[in-house]
Amino acid sequence: MVNVIGVRFRRAGKVYFFDPAGYDIKQGDNVIVETARGIEYGSVVLGPRDVEDDKIIQPLKPVIRQATDEDIAVEKRNKEKEKEAFQICLEKIKKHGLEMKLIDCEYTFDNNKVLFYFTADGRIDFRELVKDLASVFKTRIELRQIGVRDETKIVGGIGICGRPLCCHTHLSEFAPVSIKMAKEQNLSLNPTKISGVCGRLMCCLKHEEEAYEELNSKLPGMGDFVTTKDNLKGEVQSVSVLKQLVKVIVTLENDEKEVREYKVEDLRFKQRRRKERTASLEDEELRVLELLEKKEGKSLLDDE
Repeated sequence: MVNVIGVRFRRAGKVYFFDPAGYDIKQGDNVIVETARGIEYGSVVLGPRDVEDDKIIQPLKPVIRQATDEDIAVEKRNKEKEKEAFQICLEKIKKHGLEMKLIDCEYTFDNNKVLFYFTADGRIDFRELVKDLASVFKTRIELRQIGVRDETKIVGGIGICGRPLCCHTHLSEFAPVSIKMAKEQNLSLNPTKISGVCGRLMCCLKHEEEAYEELNSKLPGMGDFVTTKDNLKGEVQSVSVLKQLVKVIVTLENDEKEVREYKVEDLRFKQRRRKERTASLEDEELRVLELLEKKEGKSLLDDE
């Protein structure tokens, strides 16, 4: 076990582990650490704790120091400089006539590097732009092309639920999302209903996936034949996953058919094995995805 703290460098960013190096560090403190990008100012989001060795990416770097008032002042000045650098970069992009959309600008704490994040359709030759920016800022320049999901994570916004976007508020990393998740949750497969602000499948489809998988595993499938508690046989017309109710077209003694609703525990049916269900959903997922992408003229999956 190794004693570590968790540090984050931007809102909802990835959490990195560092050695507290004997400092009395608590959650909410600010620290100065060394990263692959140079000296950085970060916020402690996980207080000191012991974690297993295999969860640590070696080498584990120590905290240089707890942030002082002077460090906080430097970070504040950097934030002001970032606004100015953003505007200068916009002007240079326009000057060079590049088809790129500038998203964000970031100074490293030690001012050793300025990073510019942008989106673009395809590859961009920005070599002349980098030279131009380097002559203005007199420091190392890095232009980093990002995808639409990362753009939305940085910029933020309001989702169709009316709340701030998950990726901008609390999701440290993007989880894989698939059409199968929407199908499992009986959602409309209309792209406008299951796509987020970024145009990709909504991250929140992942949130309740495990719960729906568990509930669906107890239910018969659409079109399955079941036997009711009153010994009537019938075909499943529809299911209510959350209520665990099943509507069945039952055949009565006079051969008439009637739709009745039953609790799932009042039905007898052959449980489909998990592998069979998953294979069925994956086949349907591919068919649905092909149709939706053909209709929309774009990929609904991650572009990274």
